[in-house]
Amino acid sequence: MDFRILAIGDIVGRPGRDALKRRLKDLKAEESVDFCVANGENTAAGSGITPDITEELLAAGVDVITTGDHVFRKKDIVPAMDRYQRLLRPANYSAGAAGHGMCVVESARGVKVAVINVQGRIFMDPALCPFEFAEKLAREAAPQTCVIVVDAHCEATSEKIALGWFLDGRVSMVFGTHTHIQTADERVLPKGTAYITDLGMTGPYDSVLGRRIDRVLYSFTTQMPSHFEVATDDVRISGAIATIDTATGRASAIKRVHVAVPP
Repeated sequence: MDFRILAIGDIVGRPGRDALKRRLKDLKAEESVDFCVANGENTAAGSGITPDITEELLAAGVDVITTGDHVFRKKDIVPAMDRYQRLLRPANYSAGAAGHGMCVVESARGVKVAVINVQGRIFMDPALCPFEFAEKLAREAAPQTCVIVVDAHCEATSEKIALGWFLDGRVSMVFGTHTHIQTADERVLPKGTAYITDLGMTGPYDSVLGRRIDRVLYSFTTQMPSHFEVATDDVRISGAIATIDTATGRASAIKRVHVAVPP
């Protein structure tokens, strides 16, 4: 049976959240999407996530929320992390970190989907080996389901691409997040893993990576600190849809998604 998974790139602030609330359910229906994963680490004013926002995204139609290096920026999420099965932090954090890095969720069609969240180490804060943790968790998930999805939250494209090749044939889909720029390299790798280096950003594109242009330019041109407020205009939803065979876990197709959400 074909099963379609929509992966949504970094949601930035209220504009990104509002876009999903307005458009996600219709988009899922239009594209015959069975399951949705979205990166939510920038949903709270551009950095972090809160319990209220977690509830908001789940109500909007997101099945699993992944994150990254900004996950703990809002302190009220820390005691709530263990409460939300469907909110992940990078699995390759210390064992003492709040929350968990993998979940297995049953879709409305009865298909179980394992979602794994790892963070890169190149140009990022210290973390344990993402390759080791992704491989370990994929093995743990395999007895429950062959439909396995990995969010590779990395700065370096090389690290994301390497993770894609490393996991080819072991998981159904590997998608990159963090850099907010959608890449044009979507493909199904030789052993059946759907791959894209970065899903892009869900939020305001009249911006610098979701932040007000004037504030970012001031900082770049003066080398002075500036508060990078979330921008508001030209809001879009960015991501990719992979088609997975539920009998084998292999992908047959992947396509980019880039949808404008009018004001």
